[in-house]
This record gives sequence, C-alpha cells and structure tokens, in this order.
Amino acid sequence: MGVGIIRLGVDVGGTFTDLVAVVEGTMITAKVPTTADQSEGVIEAFVRTGLTGGDIGVFAHGMTVATNALLEGKGAATAFVTTEGFQDILRIGRQNRPHLYDLSAPRPQPLVAREHCFTVRERMGPAGVMIPLEREAVEDLIARLAPLVAARKIEAVAVGFLFAFAYPEHEQAVADALREAFAQTHLSLSSEVAPEFREYERFSTTVVDAYLSPKLRYYLDRLAGRCRDLQLPVPLIMQSSGGVIPIEKARGAAALLSGPAGGVRGAAFVAAQSGFADVLAFDMGGTSTDVSLILRGEPQTSAEAVVAGYPVRLPQIDIHTVSAGGGSVAWVDGGGALRVGPHSAGSIPGPAAYSRGGTEATVTDANLFLGYLADGAVLGGAIKLDKAAAAAALGHLANKLGLAMERTAVGIREVANAHMIAALRVMSVERGIDPRSLVLLAFGGAGPMHGCDLAEALGIARVLVPEAGGVLSALGLAVSPVRQDFSRPVLRVLADLGDHWLHAFRALELLAPAHLQERAYSADMRYRGQSFELSVPVDPAAEREAPAEAFHAIHAQRYGWSDPAQAIEVVQARLVATEPLILPQLQAQAPAGHGPVAERLAWSGGRFRTVPVYDRTAMGVSSRLEGPALVEMPEATVVVPPGWRGQIDRCGTLILEFEPDREDV
Repeated sequence: MGVGIIRLGVDVGGTFTDLVAVVEGTMITAKVPTTADQSEGVIEAFVRTGLTGGDIGVFAHGMTVATNALLEGKGAATAFVTTEGFQDILRIGRQNRPHLYDLSAPRPQPLVAREHCFTVRERMGPAGVMIPLEREAVEDLIARLAPLVAARKIEAVAVGFLFAFAYPEHEQAVADALREAFAQTHLSLSSEVAPEFREYERFSTTVVDAYLSPKLRYYLDRLAGRCRDLQLPVPLIMQSSGGVIPIEKARGAAALLSGPAGGVRGAAFVAAQSGFADVLAFDMGGTSTDVSLILRGEPQTSAEAVVAGYPVRLPQIDIHTVSAGGGSVAWVDGGGALRVGPHSAGSIPGPAAYSRGGTEATVTDANLFLGYLADGAVLGGAIKLDKAAAAAALGHLANKLGLAMERTAVGIREVANAHMIAALRVMSVERGIDPRSLVLLAFGGAGPMHGCDLAEALGIARVLVPEAGGVLSALGLAVSPVRQDFSRPVLRVLADLGDHWLHAFRALELLAPAHLQERAYSADMRYRGQSFELSVPVDPAAEREAPAEAFHAIHAQRYGWSDPAQAIEVVQARLVATEPLILPQLQAQAPAGHGPVAERLAWSGGRFRTVPVYDRTAMGVSSRLEGPALVEMPEATVVVPPGWRGQIDRCGTLILEFEPDREDV
C-alpha cells in the first residue's frame, strides 16, 4: 500500500469517538461524543472532516461494542455443548480467586444458564477417540435445542469438547449438524476460536465468542451499510492482538480490546518515528486508563486475559487497565478518606462541568478547577465546560472532607495519579524492567494532563506527547496492518522434539494466506512442572539451544531466576502473519506563531500562579517551551510542570524533558 493512500481510523471510546485521517504525512482529526448507536458517531466524525467516501483508501475501525456487551451482560442468549460429564465446567472454573483474602468476593455468573448447558456422549483423549460420537447423540442434542431456538431463547451456540484442540473431528461433526438444523444461529467452536489446551479457558473463550458475536455482527452490518451509503470502504476491524481483519472475519472474543489495542499501535508508530523503541504507553480517557509496554518497537503481547472476570485465551496486546479516567467520580468512604473511581460519570451525564445532569465531582472537574482546562472550552464540538458547575460539585465534596476546595481538587488528582502509577509499575517494575530506562508516551483525552506527574514519580526523565495525542487510538487504527494469528499445541520437552519442532511451524505456515507475507514465530514455553508459560520469540530454523537460551533469559528477567539444568517444555507454537505496509512519515508543520497565546491562573508548584498557554496548532517543528506551561491541543491539554522543558520534533511530537535543577517551586 502506497504512501499516497488516505488511511482512515475511527475509534469509539466510552466517552468520545475519535477519528484520524493520514494524508501524505499530515493528519486530519475529529472528536465527537460517543452515541448510543455507535455507528452514528462514526459517520458524524467522518462528515466533520470534509472528506468524501471516495477519498479514502483504507478504513480501520475499533469499537467498544463487544466490551460493553460483556461488561453489561447484554450479549446473545447462548447455549453450551460439551462432553458428557462436563456440564458444570463453566461454573467450577479454577480454584484461584481474584481477591485472595476476601472469601465473600462475588464471582461473575457464567454467561450460560445451567439449563442451557448440554452434553453429548463422546470422548477424545491424548491419543484420539476414546468414545465414538454416535449419530443418535447428535440427533438428541438437536431435538433438545430445537424448541429453545424456535422460541429465541437460544441465539448462539458454543461447542467445546475435550481434546478438541488436537482432535477437532467430533466438534466439526456436531457443528455440521447444528448448521444444517439452525442455519440462522451463530455457532462458535473451541477448535476454531481457541485451539489450545486447558479446557476451562478454551471453553470460556468459546462461550465469550458465541455470547458477543451476534451483537457485534449486528453492529458491523449496520455500520457497513452506512459506509456504503457514503461510498466509504467497508472497515477493517481491529483485533485485540493489534492487527486488523476483514469485517466478515471479525469475532466477538477477538474484538474485546479493539480500541485500546489501536492506542498501543499508535503509540509504537509515533514513538518509532521520533526515534524511541522502549516506551511505556499511557492512555487516559474519560472512563479508564490503559497502560502497555513497547520494547524494541514492538508492543508486548499476551496469550490470555481476564475480561469482566471471564478468561479469554486469545493473542492480545498486553494491556493493564485501571478505573481512573477523566470521568472517574471522587467520593468519601466510610472512614472519611478521599477515593476516586471505579465508578465513572461517562459521557452521560458526565462530569459536573459538562452541565448534562452530573452532580458528582470527577477528575475532569478537578482539572478544570485547577486551571488546567479553560472555562468555556468546548470538547468534541458539543460539550462546553462550566467551571462554576465543577466548583459546586467540588465544594460539596470539600465540605464532607473538611478541606479547602483547592486541596480537594489537588487530592483528587493525587489519588487518581496513585492508581495510574501503580498500573505503570505493573507493566514495568513487575515485568523486571526499570522504568527509568523507558520514555513515557502520554495520550488520550486526559493523559497529557497527568503524564509529567507520573513520570516524575517513576523517575522517568522524558515524556512524549504526539500531535494526535488526544486521538492516538484512531491513528493507531489507521496505520495497523492486516494480521492473523495461528497456533498449534505441542506439549513436548524441547530437547525431545526432533523434527516435530519444524513440523509444528510448517503446519502453521500452510494455514497463513499468501498475501500476509511478514511472519513472526514464537513458542509458549515453561520449565517442566510449571503451571504457566512465557512467550519466547523463536526462529524455527535455528539451533535448538537458541530458544532455550532465550527462555532462560526471559524467565530470569520476569521472575528473577532461571535454571538451565531444568527441562523446558514447549506448550504451543505460534505464528503471526501480517500484511507488509509502507507507512507514511509524519511531518511537523512550520510554526505559525511564536510564544504563548494567552495566560491562565493555574495550580503549579503548590500554589495558583499565572501560567503561559500555548496553542499547539500554532506550534511547529523546533518550537520550544519551558514549564510551568499549558499546551492546548485540539483534543487534549498538556500540563507542563516546573522543571520540564519541551520541543516539537520533526514528526510533530512534543518531547518533554525533566531537568530538576531548573525546577521552580
């Protein structure tokens, strides 16, 4: 794909819908409030650009449809079909608890009611068929499902049999019969969705996929129709793995982290253009904060995540999320302490400053009261900030705390920052990586207001704020390649694999489409006897000692020890196949003006002071500033504390550097 193609990305978040169109290295951006029918907001954002559908060469889309359906319990009515004797596996799950010492912590209810869990007499084992699948068993299953499907009490069916990851024949036979009997009912097979061992996680992933896919498909079909009306290309859909896929192949479970994955891809893209390979990406939006790690230019990935309490075993960008966003509500707990989140005001009613019915103080209200946001500023072209409304909400909270309003506002920021610092430590210190060796890339609508404070707390001396920092997830979508992930179980000791090592990867290569020419190989490995694995990049043709040495090194970094004398077990072989892309080179414009455009009273260095305000759209390559300062971007605001100085690089990224000797308090 050539540089001249206009690449369009649209990301639907919980509060705003963001758009970026990349045109010959420059960007057109738009931000609108997220609509109840998310496809309406997508089209509204595109119309604001002034482009026409025929201008667009590639359109990539990330959304929260699947995530919201899972969080709100609004997916399709689903049935689960499994091996006889395993009807209750979704309820039994694993013995581990999310809160180790809280015996009363509620566990999420299974997505499938027990009366909709059906079993079939059949059994595969490690060596193949143990109990054959009889035709009568399949016919009995169809007879039990038929009245439920006819009454629309079942809209999707998940099928998961034991050892189907290695021997999928029984699942496929049942699927053929179900498709013939119930042609309009969505069907998810564990051997297709997550062909990996560990039956509970595989079954959970398959159920999540079945539960979410009908709603996702309904949304995507509606969006595709709107796009055709505008002669827009039908969108490619972002997956949790960080690559896009044709709309007809999009599945519910794979789209759970669609939007956040776009943000990480965008962070990796702009950081690389500015010459930085090792990055902590910090995305603070209206509802939550997502933190991820980029090493050697590549976002770090994971084979599994737990979303809303449900295991999802699919390749995905490793993202740690905390409930700290601009809309996070501040409150006083039973002991009189100030708390922030996890409840969010969202976009409706939103923070008190939105004047849309919200009365509780939020992080956004605190930032507005402290002068970081301008009174009367318009967000997303539709929401006008009201400082008086924010002050009223803060005053009510301050009375409960017995504090002055400015101390209450500062306290809200500090509590929210503490949550985000903990998240950044999870993705760095707890991964065996010193955050001081990284740069922090702050983006999202609220991220640049907090980035420098977080960096100081972690000892990070450099913060990057991209030109598209308020809509970076949309930029990441626009520059993401088409990607497919393939995996194959191995479950053998590395030293004993012999030719099976190469055969496993060659079998995966046969599954990958020829047009996805770039290939990356990895293996999930562990010391024999361990319960969980680490993903190790491998070269299948290399000597067998190479993956072993790489595993020992990765294990030592993550856990602080390694044991070369122990046998290494290879659990899963993986292949990532991606489309080769020629991506545009971002270009900063020439500065349209010099120096600040205004001044504003803002909290800085422990007191209110007059702070210069810069217009980011008037700044260009080599523009400089020194803190304290505020930089107003079209979709975000950068808070530059004392001791920090910044400069716009050739790619349009504001690079902020901390010089403690210059700190003015």
